[in-house]
Amino acid sequence: MRLQEQVYEAYKNHIISHMEENRKGALAVKEQLENSPLLWNGVLEKTVHIPKVFDEETVGVFNDIVETSTRIFGKVIKEYRENAKYRALFPFSKELEELILLPEQYEGSLPIARIDIFYHEDTGDFQFCEINTDGTAAMQRDLEMRKALKFNPAHRYVEDLFELQPFELFDTWVETFLSLYDTYKKKKDRPNVAMVDFLENATLKEFEEFAERFRNAGVNCEICDIRTLKYRDGVLYSSEGYRIDAIYRRAVTADIMAHYDEVSDFLNAVRDDAVFFAGAFSTQVIHTKWLFYVLHHEMTKAVLTEEERAFVEAHVPLTVEFSKDYISLDEVCEHKDKYIIKPMDAYASKGVYASGREYAPAEWEKIAGDLYGKGLICQEYCTQYMTENIDFAWGDGTWHPYINMPGLYTYNGRFAGVLMRMACEENIIVAHENERTVPVFTVQR
Repeated sequence: MRLQEQVYEAYKNHIISHMEENRKGALAVKEQLENSPLLWNGVLEKTVHIPKVFDEETVGVFNDIVETSTRIFGKVIKEYRENAKYRALFPFSKELEELILLPEQYEGSLPIARIDIFYHEDTGDFQFCEINTDGTAAMQRDLEMRKALKFNPAHRYVEDLFELQPFELFDTWVETFLSLYDTYKKKKDRPNVAMVDFLENATLKEFEEFAERFRNAGVNCEICDIRTLKYRDGVLYSSEGYRIDAIYRRAVTADIMAHYDEVSDFLNAVRDDAVFFAGAFSTQVIHTKWLFYVLHHEMTKAVLTEEERAFVEAHVPLTVEFSKDYISLDEVCEHKDKYIIKPMDAYASKGVYASGREYAPAEWEKIAGDLYGKGLICQEYCTQYMTENIDFAWGDGTWHPYINMPGLYTYNGRFAGVLMRMACEENIIVAHENERTVPVFTVQR
């Protein structure tokens, strides 16, 4: 039995032997979370009782996935920038294309990302779910849920048996961001940093945690609504008159393009290279769900090595536009369990429709018919990996299979940690609905 399996069995056996003690502990965890930053705008991030623990072998697999993916993504961005015919494969507006083609300010093509995968712990096989670059988030979930584990009796028991180590996702990103800034030709010794977003969409408590970590590193940091930035005389300022030298961009590109005329000061500063920002708009080439279609295209295969082509073939689900030019409506309706329909560019599970596993045939036919030709994508449904877990606090306190989806945080091409999300006996994880997040640890022999 592998080490991570031994750890899981230790959790499970303790829970089975001490059900009432663990039930009370889970209610204390719930109370802790309800009084934490994870309760935001009336929405609480929820968890289940057994955290996720990975051994060195799995961590090695995650490192390899990130390394190979980053190498491929760098080639895709490079080809997009240099080849007009390749750019035509992507469904971007002229305005967005202009932003993507702006010169890069730092060394490295992908400052921050989270690669969400369907990973099968029993075999090591995996398929990509999606790539998040713009606005990569949720680091605070792991932090706060880890703090709450002090009330979890099974976790305290396992900690005495095994050496568990968490991932650190805040200071590590600050170090990565500042190292990227250090490659900027116009760098200052002590830059003023701004975290920017459309603040009604922001998880502000997480922003505040990052801002504090920047300050602890000796760097001024302010949280700003991207619409309030002012650009004058070659300098970008916050609404409070704070000079901005470097931007940690959490505003996703889709939101920026939707509010294009409202963020002209920010965009003009970027065009003039008057401010450093990470990540650049070139990350949208990887963020778009249309990437999966492009990765299988012959023009992409031409720039990849044989090993990289095999990686794509094995792990990137086939993806097409949900329209008559790519796939027939009859095919999707007749094989409803085989497909999933998604928006071309969205986040937080917005607008995602599960395959026929979620719907009766007639209901699925209506959904598919209504969405056909509306600019969405159709993708192969990937089989989910499940592990048993138990939810005393929000569930029924009995064992159920939960689908597992690790999101691999990537800081400048390096594996940095995991966001681990689950859902009980489901085919798809929907943010803030059936979603459960658990803190993640590594274990060494």
